Amino acid sequence: MHIQESLRIFEELQDVDYLARSCSRAMKAVGVVEASCEAIFQLVMSMDTSRFEWDCSFQYGSLVEEVDGHTAILYHRLQLDWFPMFVWPRDLCYVRYWRRNDDGSYGWYSVVLFQSREHQNCGPQPGFVRAHIESGGFNISPLKSRNGRIRTQVQHLMQIDLKGWGVGYVPSFQQHCLLHMLNSVAGTNKLLNKIYMVSLLIFCVVHRLREWFSQSDESQVLPRIPVMVNMTQSVSSKKGRKAQESTTQTGIQMDPSRHSTVLEEESDEDDEFLIPESEPEPSNLEDAADVRKSGRNEEDSDLIDLSGFSGNLRRDDRDSSRDCWRMSDGNNFRVRSKNFVYDKSKIPAGKPLMELVAVDWFKDAKRMDHVARRKGCAVQVAAEKGLFALAINLQVPGTTNYSMVFYFVTKKLIPNSLLQRFVDGDDEFRNSRFKLIPSVPKGSWIVRQSVGSTPCLLGKAVDITYIRGSNYLEIDVDIGSSTVANGVLGLVCGVITTLVVDMAFLVQANTYDELPERLIGAVRMSHIELSSAIVPVLED
Repeated sequence: MHIQESLRIFEELQDVDYLARSCSRAMKAVGVVEASCEAIFQLVMSMDTSRFEWDCSFQYGSLVEEVDGHTAILYHRLQLDWFPMFVWPRDLCYVRYWRRNDDGSYGWYSVVLFQSREHQNCGPQPGFVRAHIESGGFNISPLKSRNGRIRTQVQHLMQIDLKGWGVGYVPSFQQHCLLHMLNSVAGTNKLLNKIYMVSLLIFCVVHRLREWFSQSDESQVLPRIPVMVNMTQSVSSKKGRKAQESTTQTGIQMDPSRHSTVLEEESDEDDEFLIPESEPEPSNLEDAADVRKSGRNEEDSDLIDLSGFSGNLRRDDRDSSRDCWRMSDGNNFRVRSKNFVYDKSKIPAGKPLMELVAVDWFKDAKRMDHVARRKGCAVQVAAEKGLFALAINLQVPGTTNYSMVFYFVTKKLIPNSLLQRFVDGDDEFRNSRFKLIPSVPKGSWIVRQSVGSTPCLLGKAVDITYIRGSNYLEIDVDIGSSTVANGVLGLVCGVITTLVVDMAFLVQANTYDELPERLIGAVRMSHIELSSAIVPVLED
């Protein structure tokens, strides 16, 4: 099997404001492997001892705990061969989270993410230094076949602190590690003066993946992960005593139905797959022009008095602002065009149908439902002005429960419009149409990969409660009801202050008469602080 030789190495800038000063530099390798996306995914998920045949850093791995179908805690010993007489070997305890999405053109793509995590059954081991993965993982993306050969792009990123006194302080240690990695990677001697040790490790992994699939049969049975015994006893035992290892094994299920997020769109991340985006058809340009013209007409005729609306989270339109919100440009999001049912084409969304007037950021010991009943909130102000309001309450579970509430208003609902049918429809119809388009324009690689930018039908991914009032509709979105969403939250919440997040809400259009799609509204959240949330006073 032919192996493409070119690999690209990327280095994350150290002076960006979303990285803590203590963070090590992230390195990413990108290459193309001639194998299916699923076969590579299965290989990456395996933790058998045969893994060292393509992962030169792997010595031993085991499963500590399987949290759910998408999340697991793993133990991993690194094979780095660093002067073993002087430097202790490294090991890791980390959470692994995975998700699969349909890119709409070439099949399923997979994301596997890593981040260090403490676990009661995986304490420090005698003779090992516990390294720390700040972020890392694989993005496995199908490409268009070439000459009848299946092609997959593999991105591998690692941002790791190897800990200990030797790394970064004694040049001979790092030089030895570089040489060790170079022995595992053909042709990497040219990179010796250009990249760091971690980048060579990443380079090695991607290169070895290529070699694995060039020499092995994709149909072979892939290895499983040995389950790890409780390691707390081995810590108190004598140094050098080996802990017993269980032979119980568990497999990785690849049934897409286990993925609770339902996605019915092609991916908006095609640029990361190296697939050139086609130019819009003339009809699509006309659709976009119609949307912009419609937006201007609405802006001229339906100006809304914004006085009196307020939320506890402030609005600030400056790019450098923190702990605030502002309206996001609708043209940053692509939605279904008038001809989507025929050619799957998309256009910039243009001006939203409703105006975002306020955002509340709440916290409480219990989940906060029906926030529209709170005295003086934007929904009640809208009622006094004779406006219709839509409140979207994103509920984040935890020891402390949080709610981010977005208030959108409009002068009136157009009879028989898709938005009016959504507001007055039943829950089944609403769940089948309520859609979110997320984006993380600023944030670390692991967060951007975990959130993604693929449109998601929220009603099919999480539990939603709809509360229809005389002049409003409140949508309570229970993010904690989805294991996939919980996995993403676990990665996001710890670094929320470093993120800029865009969200667009809309009602999905399925028929020609309903197209083109229009946004309900869009918002940008910048560097939100958990401490700025307040406890609301809700009326009984």
